[in-house]
Amino acid sequence: MAYEFSILVLHGPNLNLLGKREPEIYGKSSLDELNMLLEKKAQDMNIALRIFQSNSEGGLIDLIQQNCDVSGIIINPAAYTHTSIAIRDAIASTGIPTIEVHLSNIHAREEFRHRSMIAPVCIGQICGFGVNSYLLALEALKRYIIDQIDSRR
Repeated sequence: MAYEFSILVLHGPNLNLLGKREPEIYGKSSLDELNMLLEKKAQDMNIALRIFQSNSEGGLIDLIQQNCDVSGIIINPAAYTHTSIAIRDAIASTGIPTIEVHLSNIHAREEFRHRSMIAPVCIGQICGFGVNSYLLALEALKRYIIDQIDSRR
């Protein structure tokens, strides 16, 4: 099957504990369940996905740099959202349209979570919809890429 687009999905630190870690905040779905939902939706949308999870900042940066041939990136930088200039710079350096996602609404949580170092170099941020944040990002990113292609014609 030929795919129109390829999208890189990056899950940051502690997301490997989804379903176990604070389910009242992050939900009951495991990372595997989230990835299966993403893969199913991507297949229905004719999108090829590359999905990775890393607990290390350097690992996420390496994955961004090693996948510069994708059409777009969906990233949940987790705690690195609020601290990582290095991830921000990696995203900015690629020029790849990127959407930042979060399962919880970071703006309704502790004050230190309100500021994102990553959002200013992204085309948008989706948060607070649980696993649907990722699914909404997939739809939005495909629409954005199509709009960019159409505007060049």
